Amino acid sequence: MPFQRIAVQFARSRGDEGSEVRTLRSAEWGGEAAPMHGAAWFAGFYLNELLLRLLARDDAHPRLFDAYAAALACLGDSEPRSESALRAFELLLLQQTGVLPELHRTTLTQSSVQADRRYVLRSDQGLAEAASADTALGGAHCLALAAALQAWSNAADDGQAFASLQHACASDLPPLKAQLRAQLHYHLGGATLRTRQVMIDSQRLFEAGPSKR
Repeated sequence: MPFQRIAVQFARSRGDEGSEVRTLRSAEWGGEAAPMHGAAWFAGFYLNELLLRLLARDDAHPRLFDAYAAALACLGDSEPRSESALRAFELLLLQQTGVLPELHRTTLTQSSVQADRRYVLRSDQGLAEAASADTALGGAHCLALAAALQAWSNAADDGQAFASLQHACASDLPPLKAQLRAQLHYHLGGATLRTRQVMIDSQRLFEAGPSKR
């Protein structure tokens, strides 16, 4: 069953460290996951694909895994809560892979972010003051996100810290989604995520109606 937590132990044979074949030592169920259905399944597989595409193989990220588990637990909830969980996880994934610029100051000039101004995340420049406010982030939102990310980095309780980051994301979801989507697209080398394409194709199929299937 997808999205069930499993504690797994495996090992390579001595003298065969270069092999991709490993011996499974044990596998134990880690407890029932939160119920998911409908669009939540697509969102969960989207998170899986992000992890597989953006993380180096065998590079452990234990706190990011806890954030992944916290995000999965929110995907079956209301749309705003689900959306804020996705945005929070995307931020943490970009941060933990070292490609998210600091959000409390502009990248090129190192000027402090002003709450009453608007900013944009540019793939080649980092955080910059926005020339247009179409999909820009408010300065106050940037500062709130920066504070929540810093709190998560220093937190003893990852669950509460993730919830705080969700709350910071929720204040202005549409421009944050657009900015993070552009960042992820850039760091994925411009490739389209398969999960997103499957979701789009499925929506078209259902919108077409029974007579056109």
